Amino acid sequence: MMRELAAVWSPLAPSPLLWIVVTLVAYLLARRLQRLLGGSALANPVLIAIVLTAAAVLASGATYATYFSGAQFINFLLGPATVALAVPLARNIRQVRGSLRGLVIALVCGSLASTVSGLAIVWALGGSRIIALSMAPKAVTTPIAMAVSQQIGGAPALTAALAIVGGIFAASIGRRLLTILRIHDHRAHGFAAGVAGSGVAAAEAATLGGLAAAFAALGVALNGVVTALVTPALVSFAW
Repeated sequence: MMRELAAVWSPLAPSPLLWIVVTLVAYLLARRLQRLLGGSALANPVLIAIVLTAAAVLASGATYATYFSGAQFINFLLGPATVALAVPLARNIRQVRGSLRGLVIALVCGSLASTVSGLAIVWALGGSRIIALSMAPKAVTTPIAMAVSQQIGGAPALTAALAIVGGIFAASIGRRLLTILRIHDHRAHGFAAGVAGSGVAAAEAATLGGLAAAFAALGVALNGVVTALVTPALVSFAW
C-alpha cells in the first residue's frame, strides 16, 4: 500500500500547484467541519486548515520552503482580500458616519492596549527585545504587521505567526465574550473583531451580516494605520 501511495505521490510532489490544492482542500474540509458543528466559532476553519495542511506537509516529508514555493500565490492574495473588505464598508457608510465618536474612542483604546500589552507581556516574562518588537503589532492584519515589525526591528516571520494566532484566538472567543457581556450590536462585534483580531476575526464577524462586515473592515483598516504610526513611537520610548 505504501509503495502504491509513493508511486502516486512522487510525480505530483514537484508540481507547484500541488500545495495550492492541498491548502484549498484543507480549508474546504475545515469549513464543512465547522458547519457540522453548528457553525461554532471555536471550530475556526483557519486553525483547522493550518493543522491539516501542516500534517500533510509533515507526512509528505516536504520542507516549508517547498510548500511555500507552491502556495505563495495564496500569500499574495492576502493583500487583495484585505482591500476587498471595503465593499461592505461602502455599502454601510451611513451607519459608519453615525458612529464616528464611539469608533475613535474604541480604536485608540484598542490599538494602544494591543501594542502596550504585547510589549508588557514579553518584558514581564523576560523575553528578548526582538520578540517584544515582533509581538507589538500582533493585532494588525498580517501584511501590515510584518511591515511594521520589519520597520521597528522585529522578526516579520514571527510577527506573522503571532498575528495569525491572535486572529484565530479573537475569532474563537470574541463573539462569545461580547455576548456574555450582553453586547449584541453587530457594529460593536464587527469593529472589535477588526481591531483585536485582524482579518481572521473580521471574516468570522462578517458571518453576522453586512453591517458587522463593514465595521470589521473599518477596524482592520484603521487599526493598521494607527498601529503603523504609534508603534514606532512607543517602541522608541520603551527602549
